[in-house]
Amino acid sequence: MRMMAAVCRRIGVDVADRLELNSKKHKYLVKSISDQDSWPPYKEFEVIHNYLVTPDPKMQARVRKRGRDGVYTFTHTVRRPKIKGQRVELRKQISGRTYQMLLNQKDNKHHTIFKERRCFIWNNRYFQLDIYKEPCHPRCLQLMILETYTTAEGKDFDAPPFLEIDCEITDHPLYSMHNLSLKDYHNMEIKAGATESTDTFDYRHIYAQAECSENGIGVIEFQ
Repeated sequence: MRMMAAVCRRIGVDVADRLELNSKKHKYLVKSISDQDSWPPYKEFEVIHNYLVTPDPKMQARVRKRGRDGVYTFTHTVRRPKIKGQRVELRKQISGRTYQMLLNQKDNKHHTIFKERRCFIWNNRYFQLDIYKEPCHPRCLQLMILETYTTAEGKDFDAPPFLEIDCEITDHPLYSMHNLSLKDYHNMEIKAGATESTDTFDYRHIYAQAECSENGIGVIEFQ
């Protein structure tokens, strides 16, 4: 990370605080987006995730298909259990043939995740907006999640003005893609305080006790 930051400074590339030592990935729940005329230039991709069966329930494995206009790249990711509080994630590019072979190990306890991903730069900071698409579980309908790397916390985050941010969901387990893809999510919803059927309520407001700050940006508090 230090080397990348040094190279960027040397060649005059401004990456904001993305490469700072205390920078980390932040996730935000997006309530609505403005029309495209107010957006900066962006690239749009089709993204498909499938979780795979693993020998250890604490381990996660998935494959991703990402691309546009019929041209795709394929990725295999394995997330290992935490060691001394650190989680190890191994990610590698794979061929289309290997991707198809790994799909035979698809975990049927999970839905396939379909997304529209918009990647853009605003104020020298890189963002990606994931918009969940059908077919999907009803809880994911119209779900939009913004991701970026930054040192800003809570209200210090300078949100793009063309996005209406509901609240911050960084590290919130119910908004992890792994948990969003689960077919049987009933127990976790009860723990979160939900009282309605997963087939009828708006998943974006599943938390009966959790509210965003008055300014629209805050960290969801667990009850």
